[in-house]
Amino acid sequence: MSTALRRTIFLVLLLIAWEAGFRLFGWGWKFPSPTQTLQAFYDGLVHGELLEATIASMIRLLVSFAISLAIGTTLGFLFARYRLIDDTLGFLVVSLQTIPSIAWLPFAIIWFGLNESSVIFITTLGATWTMALASRTGIKNIPPIYLRAAQTMGTGNGFRLFVQIMIPAAFPHLINGVRTAWAFAWRALVAGELIAKGAGLGQLLQDGRNLGDTSLMLCIVIIIAVLGTVSDHFCFKKLEDKVLERYGLAGSKS
Repeated sequence: MSTALRRTIFLVLLLIAWEAGFRLFGWGWKFPSPTQTLQAFYDGLVHGELLEATIASMIRLLVSFAISLAIGTTLGFLFARYRLIDDTLGFLVVSLQTIPSIAWLPFAIIWFGLNESSVIFITTLGATWTMALASRTGIKNIPPIYLRAAQTMGTGNGFRLFVQIMIPAAFPHLINGVRTAWAFAWRALVAGELIAKGAGLGQLLQDGRNLGDTSLMLCIVIIIAVLGTVSDHFCFKKLEDKVLERYGLAGSKS
């Protein structure tokens, strides 16, 4: 039996159990049935609110994620290459990672206002520290012989060494950092949108709560889960497979 077939059967059984639980325990409005959830999906798509909110959230997420990847990877390189920076700023980053990014939202609102910039700021924070530590670990674990060989061939110690040698050699750690950073960015984004103004999945989730519309709320949760799963499987995993194969590391995968 193929993996796709097993997953399909599991989802069908899950839907049956979900509907049976709704009817047996009388959840009512507290938790919607599959039929009510599908109706909410249909209404949201017909009226355009689900599509509008999803596009708005994805734009914020992609912008924040790109910023966090650039900052995080650069910080990781600095931590791995310079002991003084690692012992000072690196120690601070480890401390900052323990703080939920939503805790910075009050500061973001004071600094930027209750707008798009605040959401992008906390979403970027949600992913940056994870990416910095992952890239630091990956670069530190590069065998020194690789770097010496590259320098002998003329890459030097600067940008060429970083791009041509360090990034590919550290990629197994980097891709794990990217995946984790993506998940953290989603969490920070939705949390920020719950409070900020404008279209977005988080704001739509808040609207559902205010209206007591659990069907709409569950739709948002399902959309976030589907987007996260699809992006990881068809983007990050495909990228990982190609890069590992390109650099002869495919055999290291479990």
